[in-house]
Amino acid sequence: MDLASIRRAYKRYAGMYDVVFGAAMNPGRKLAVATANKRPKQRVLEVGVGTGLALPLYRRDITVVGIDVSPEMLERARDKVDELGLRNVEALLEMDAENLTFPDQSFDTVIAMYVASVVPHPERLMSEMRRVCKPGGDILIVNHFTSDGGPLRAVEFLINPLSKTLGWRPEFDMKALLRTAGVEIKNIRPAHPMGMFKVIHCRNTPALPMTGTIGTDIYTDVAEPQLRPAEIGRSRRAR
Repeated sequence: MDLASIRRAYKRYAGMYDVVFGAAMNPGRKLAVATANKRPKQRVLEVGVGTGLALPLYRRDITVVGIDVSPEMLERARDKVDELGLRNVEALLEMDAENLTFPDQSFDTVIAMYVASVVPHPERLMSEMRRVCKPGGDILIVNHFTSDGGPLRAVEFLINPLSKTLGWRPEFDMKALLRTAGVEIKNIRPAHPMGMFKVIHCRNTPALPMTGTIGTDIYTDVAEPQLRPAEIGRSRRAR
């Protein structure tokens, strides 16, 4: 994976992203944002904001900054902000997730949804997310990770050589990422369909060295939170 191939891939995806990837990945978005929404009046960085599918889900008292490397995706995100009147979106910026230009400790919460297996160097992503997150703040990661076995694992292996064309890695080792992250893992939750995606909730504090099987005592299987219609439609009434 390299930045040029990522930009090419998402330039192709931009026009159809919401249709192709919207519904399938929405459970992970809802679960991650619902977790962030538990803390009011905070400043959130969404890394890899894409076309802005998650932006309407945030509480209106939460200030959101979104970044992405794809100008085509960001253009569609800005259209959503204007259309829905999302006044809590502070900025949508073209920026490399591995080289954030924000000062240290700029955000209360940092969220990366479907980004970790896209960037060239996931460990740099994690390092930058920690740097710009305040001590004790939340780091939320939503992503597909390599399956333990079965038919899905076979599919991952077969299509992995197409990573550059796809714009993401079908094979992505969660254990390796978490060992290098240096964060406290609060829980790991499945985000349906079929548990293909997981939501990892971390606290930005130095973590003890990880031993044994990741997730045996932190993995929780919880129902996907349902947003009330009033929460979804609030932005439209604000226009």
